[in-house]
Amino acid sequence: MKTHQLFALRIALVGAFMAVGPAACAQSEAPAAAGSVAAMQASQPAQTAAPVQVTGLPDFTALVEGNAPAVVNITALTTAASRQRSMEEEEMPEFFRRFFGPPGVPGGRDSTSGGSGFIISQDGYILTNNHVVQGADEVTVRLTDRREFRADVIGTDPQTDIAVLKVDASGLPTVRLGNANTVKPGQWVVAIGSPFRFDHTVTAGVVSATGRSVGGSDQQYVPFIQTDVAINPGNSGGPLFNLSGEVIGINSQIFSGTGGYMGISFAIPIDVAQNVVDQLKTDGRVRRGRIGVEVQEVTRAFAESLGLDRPVGALVARVVPGSAADQAGIKIGDVILSFDGRDIITQSDLPPIVGTTRPGSKADVRIVRDGRERMLTVTVAEAESDPEAVLPARSGEAQPASATRLGMRLQDLSAEQRTQAELGSGEGVLVAQVVGGPAGRAGLRRGDIVLRVGRTDVGSVAAFNKAVEGVKAGDSVMLLVRRGGANTFLALNVREGD
Repeated sequence: MKTHQLFALRIALVGAFMAVGPAACAQSEAPAAAGSVAAMQASQPAQTAAPVQVTGLPDFTALVEGNAPAVVNITALTTAASRQRSMEEEEMPEFFRRFFGPPGVPGGRDSTSGGSGFIISQDGYILTNNHVVQGADEVTVRLTDRREFRADVIGTDPQTDIAVLKVDASGLPTVRLGNANTVKPGQWVVAIGSPFRFDHTVTAGVVSATGRSVGGSDQQYVPFIQTDVAINPGNSGGPLFNLSGEVIGINSQIFSGTGGYMGISFAIPIDVAQNVVDQLKTDGRVRRGRIGVEVQEVTRAFAESLGLDRPVGALVARVVPGSAADQAGIKIGDVILSFDGRDIITQSDLPPIVGTTRPGSKADVRIVRDGRERMLTVTVAEAESDPEAVLPARSGEAQPASATRLGMRLQDLSAEQRTQAELGSGEGVLVAQVVGGPAGRAGLRRGDIVLRVGRTDVGSVAAFNKAVEGVKAGDSVMLLVRRGGANTFLALNVREGD
């Protein structure tokens, strides 16, 4: 390293000496040039000063004092047994880092992680990120007045990274929810949270962009708000306020090469979160629209060949046979320019719009085919239900054994998935996630297909739950599992407290 620094210094010195000569020569000619420059300036009309577009800096004191009492610190406790899960459950793109607080000591001990949240109703409903409480055995919420409550996880939706908590309290302070659709780049925003366990830390910045697509298929339904607000581990799940003191987003992710703040943060629009909350409260699950297409970005080269004057829209690369798009007449090579009256600028704009469209409703789709615009009407279908977007059992209530109680989330197999796995109709149920418990101890993995419980064949989530409803603590159940094209038996041992 010292050698490189010395080499760089020598180059800099040589460059400096070389620059001195020409500078001195130019200086000797300056008087002659000065007259001509003065003459040119005199011949030009005087320019009026540009109007000032930004005056002063905002004072966030009143905003913070009015809203901080409704922001909470969240601690999630996970027992050592529940942490037995496969590494793929924890993976995500390497340039993103979730905002967990410092983990507990590994090696068979319980662990804790921290995050933030905010109260949305006086009777104790709280919003936070799903990844803050995912897999937790116990969740504790602490308010600014130092009161602490045990919280129940009412519902979660991993596709949007939203979790709804409930504490047994009344008369709690609440935040006011805003409208994320009015957010524009350049607007001031404020975050309140608990980075590194420093409760109720306030940071501020501006909106950098809106409608960002930053995740893979697991978060394709979220048009993120990008900001430069300082966000660090522990801020996750906390509110993002506008200058009116309204929550416009939930701080969720950062772009980082180090795991810490680097000036690029992402928040989930509050409208997306509110939609999830409403569905979880009314239906107990989240329903999303689906039309059955795979799309990709329209490049400049594609635009020219497709008859577009600029690269916009979503290029259809695949249409699922028999899907809503297929029935509406959408074809491979079409470019979707708008859906239900909303413009599609990039391919990432389409999934959030389709996903939030009510299944069964009709939507107009504007496309370009062979250089000509056409208008089609599609009847939106319902996407396959997310096995994790459900209402889990409330703590303290006796519940029959089920896939969730046994430490896994299951999902019904589609006909296409059964064909790929070489299974017959009505055969098998997919393991979508392993969260610990008996399933974790048995060695079940995400992607396994459960074919049989004991001597009972299962072909759906409902069939599996029925097959295990009589299982109790102390029982051992044999599962026949298809993994990697081969069948194997695993023993599911249920313990007291599972």
